[in-house]
Amino acid sequence: MFWAASAAIVASLVSLILVAPLAAASGHGEIAGAIYRGFGMLCHQRPDRSYFIDGHKFGVCSRCTGIYGGFALTFLGYPLIRSLRTTTTPAVKWLVLAALPLAIDFSLTFFGIWENTHTSRLLTGFLLGSVAVFYVLPGISELSLRFAE
Repeated sequence: MFWAASAAIVASLVSLILVAPLAAASGHGEIAGAIYRGFGMLCHQRPDRSYFIDGHKFGVCSRCTGIYGGFALTFLGYPLIRSLRTTTTPAVKWLVLAALPLAIDFSLTFFGIWENTHTSRLLTGFLLGSVAVFYVLPGISELSLRFAE
């Protein structure tokens, strides 16, 4: 039950990434603006680093879209991969290894060696977001088991 409620919250929040440009395109500027401001606290939202729908950028950049999307999809599929009663997390090395492609992608561009793309940012973010679930969801599972007692 706790997982279902958490999954609904995660899916709702991630859907806002697409709701923002759709709201803007439909003339609902106040709704879009509120969503953009909310995500703006977590993401730079640079237009040159963002995907667009109908001329309006996503609520977050392509890398954050990958992180949030990977997190949400893995969160939703988690019960098919691992028991919700599992409260142990993998070794931290797996999280570091998942972050490594993102760090390389960022660094190559930062140092002017290679210009990353929307796709490279999306995919490296997706990998990190997907792996992060295995560190977050066991904590949520532990909380739910405590409340069940």
